[in-house]
Amino acid sequence: MAKRTGESAAASSPVPATEEAFGLGEGPVWDARGGKLFWVDIVRRQVCRGRFDGDHLVVEKRLGFAGLVGAVCVGEDGSLLVAEQESLVLVRPGCERLVGPRVVPAGEHRRLNDGKSDPAGRFLVGTLCLAGASERETLVRLEPGGELTVLDDDLTLSNGLAWSTDGALMFSVDTLRRTVHVRDYEPLGPRRTFVTLDDGYPDGIAMDAADHLWVAVWGAGEVRRYDPRGTCVERVAVPAPHTSSVAFADDDLRRLVITTATEELTEQQRLDFPDSGRVFTTRVDVPGHPVPAWSGTTHLWSS
Repeated sequence: MAKRTGESAAASSPVPATEEAFGLGEGPVWDARGGKLFWVDIVRRQVCRGRFDGDHLVVEKRLGFAGLVGAVCVGEDGSLLVAEQESLVLVRPGCERLVGPRVVPAGEHRRLNDGKSDPAGRFLVGTLCLAGASERETLVRLEPGGELTVLDDDLTLSNGLAWSTDGALMFSVDTLRRTVHVRDYEPLGPRRTFVTLDDGYPDGIAMDAADHLWVAVWGAGEVRRYDPRGTCVERVAVPAPHTSSVAFADDDLRRLVITTATEELTEQQRLDFPDSGRVFTTRVDVPGHPVPAWSGTTHLWSS
């Protein structure tokens, strides 16, 4: 049930869209040109592609990888840019795979996590530590020439990314600090706190056309909508404690897609929340703001 505390955007409670439950469903991204939804299952090392048949999300294709998969982004030519474990991998429309820049140095027990393209079509991706607490996780941007620009190097766990509708502000999540940061983007300014959560952990985020930020809250089974001042104006309850990410889909961008996970649930939680791990959807009144395709070139990549 959606709990409304102010201006309303959600029209109904979220319902499961997939029959399948995913281990760690994450990073949904809508490909408007193809009318497809892409997302990842991190622990099963898969990129999934699906289409909507009414309220049902049909899984059409899966791409398996050797390493954990943190994020996927759709390119302007239909290629997929995949954040696999420690490096970026390009998957061309014919499924040829090209290895791109290494982000995580060899031998470090860390991996790539959430990523998204910015208003100029450049891909950003962050890291998390696989070996306990950390305060040196990074957020980097892949530049058109193939070099990596470090935006942050002092995060606990880099997560969701979003931009204001005019592209002037960037929002980024530092999950273990329970904080969503905001900063001027062009040129890049210092971080400042947009919101800090008292319960649950901020995970994936998405911006709507009214410059309200939607935040998936891991551990709370909710998606929260924040106005530009950082005030929570709506809470959408999801029957899965580990709500992991959000995106807007359909031609009108009024279908809110919510990924969830079975990872890290207790046996009792799995019994209490049997739909955990499934992808959920609901309709919203305020449409999402479109996420640009990745605009990178492929000549920089090697097979």
